Amino acid sequence: MSSTTTSLDELCVNTIRTLAIDAVQAAESGHPGMPMGMADAAYVLWTKFLNHDPAHPEWYDRDRFILSAGHGSMLLYSLLHLSGYDLSLDELKNFRQLDSLTPGHPEYGHTPGVETTTGPLGQGFATGVGMAMAEKYMAAKFNDGYSITDHYTYGIVSDGDLMEGISQEAASLAGHLELGKMIYLYDDNEISIDGSTDLAFTEDVGQRFEAAGWHTIKIDGHDRDAVEKAISKSQEVTDKPSLVICDTHIGFGSPNKQDSAASHGAPLGEEEVRKTKENLNWDPDKKFYIPEDVLTHFRTAVVQGADLYDEWQQTFEQFQNESPEQAKAFTQSVERELPDNFEELLPNFEQSDEGMATRASSGKVLDALTDAIPYMIGGSADLTGSNKTWIEGGGIFSASDYTGRNIHFGVREHAMGAALNGMNLHSGVIPYAGTFLIFSDYCRPAIRLAALSNIPSIFVFTHDSIGLGEDGPTHQPIEHLASLRAMPNTLVLRPADANEVAWCWKAALEHTDGPSLMVLTRQNVPTFARDDENSVDRTMRGGYILADSDKEQPDAILMGSGSEVQRAMDAKALLAEDDIDARVVSMPSWELFRKQDEAYRQSVLPSEVTARVSIEAASPFGWKEWVGTDGVTMGLDHFGASAPFEEIFEKFGLTAERMAEEATKLVK
Repeated sequence: MSSTTTSLDELCVNTIRTLAIDAVQAAESGHPGMPMGMADAAYVLWTKFLNHDPAHPEWYDRDRFILSAGHGSMLLYSLLHLSGYDLSLDELKNFRQLDSLTPGHPEYGHTPGVETTTGPLGQGFATGVGMAMAEKYMAAKFNDGYSITDHYTYGIVSDGDLMEGISQEAASLAGHLELGKMIYLYDDNEISIDGSTDLAFTEDVGQRFEAAGWHTIKIDGHDRDAVEKAISKSQEVTDKPSLVICDTHIGFGSPNKQDSAASHGAPLGEEEVRKTKENLNWDPDKKFYIPEDVLTHFRTAVVQGADLYDEWQQTFEQFQNESPEQAKAFTQSVERELPDNFEELLPNFEQSDEGMATRASSGKVLDALTDAIPYMIGGSADLTGSNKTWIEGGGIFSASDYTGRNIHFGVREHAMGAALNGMNLHSGVIPYAGTFLIFSDYCRPAIRLAALSNIPSIFVFTHDSIGLGEDGPTHQPIEHLASLRAMPNTLVLRPADANEVAWCWKAALEHTDGPSLMVLTRQNVPTFARDDENSVDRTMRGGYILADSDKEQPDAILMGSGSEVQRAMDAKALLAEDDIDARVVSMPSWELFRKQDEAYRQSVLPSEVTARVSIEAASPFGWKEWVGTDGVTMGLDHFGASAPFEEIFEKFGLTAERMAEEATKLVK
């Protein structure tokens, strides 16, 4: 049927539907049902509310849109193309194909207009909470007389998103913080992969969110007027995030697959595609068809976006002219600018046999850095005192003070990690978050998405080994270092003493294309003596000679990371008594060491020296890369125990004496 007999709005909505249908069918893979069901609500949001500029997809003050239900990616790709983003129709035709800009799930940094990588359900929901937190912080800090930060965080979430535990963690935090400029549309189609959601999901979602401090409203998701009124009402509620519960039909318009799990994760099939198009008054013989007046209507976003962008630029120029210092501070925060005298800011710790825990020295380093970098903010999952993540004098980020720099995430490690990603993606702050290393398990999906998306989230993981002692094996990480090191594009930093901690913080802050993980001790470790031969700036190379042999070529090489490096130093002294001259290599970061050129790595670990022993109070998995096939790896292939840490190290043989024995066997 032509546009003369169908309203323009209906034409636009059905264009979204049929683009999704055709793309999934062409790929013979994908999820057509969700885009078909949410086309009405998404159309209203994008054409009547969303402030964005397709020509400047990274414009700072744009509204953020998150498709948390990332399986419905063709909904987002269709909207991006129709609205005038740099995403051609050919890219839609290449949906899910190699090297296309339209992968199966949206990927941040890959497709213009995609705000965050989604697919693992609940991640987008929680990431959006971080974006809304950053918006609140920046508005409170810079909007005195100027509208520099004034945008919404919108999202589309699904039944699956709300089943995942991370969404409840994040919803609870968002409600507590009264993030009123966050509005999510919930695609309540009552269908998941296995069938009806009644199989496993029968709670009253509205009441759940109301209990968490949200404003909720339930509507017919296909009634575009109702959608518009619901979003408008939600914008008026400024002290609560909003959930608009959209009662929708998955696979809307499909004669045989509407309201069926069959339309969730598979193409409709050629015959059903024809029937669906006919049912929608669409020409069944046309594929990827966009009526001219539909494209004209959608492309008004280009003109409107340009006007919004220019208006903001004028406001910002006025801001610069009238408040130059504030404007400079704003720009520095958005660009993550680090001080020119960065290295001078790092504390220098005196040599000490008693030393201090690396979590404690990290706290001292943070004191120095957060004084000089006012846009560093952070917190902990209810372990602030243990993680040493508190910013003295920074105030508490809360509904009564959004300029506070200390964030109480509560016991919500998973949401904390995703929110950290969202704050980074929003820009304007350098956020960090802490918990025990054992609970990196609860953060892991968010860490992985940070790695995949090149997000520079900084995690402070303390209590890093059996060295935490009496809390026992439930809290003693064993396999965690190995598994985190195995994650691509992730910088793992396990410093051996206080001065290495300072330079590991430098490495973390300068690592801007992926997450950095600070791995720190509960127990004290010595602070080593330094000179030109083992200067601490070599920490930035990932591995370096902490104590060398007197010979041109050492008899043996002892290596480790973190708190076990001291045992390597003690083993060196024991070996000397037996006329074995050993070199000690500290390896705070395998990833940084791998990036060094071959000449440097050979200078630290010469291939001629095969008598090598590594020590780490964790799984030895991976250490063979550094000790070689003839070397010995000292670690743990079992869980820990509850006892004072000195006794545990002794019981499990992680001692200087054993290290010296192993090296002696290799040498002799």
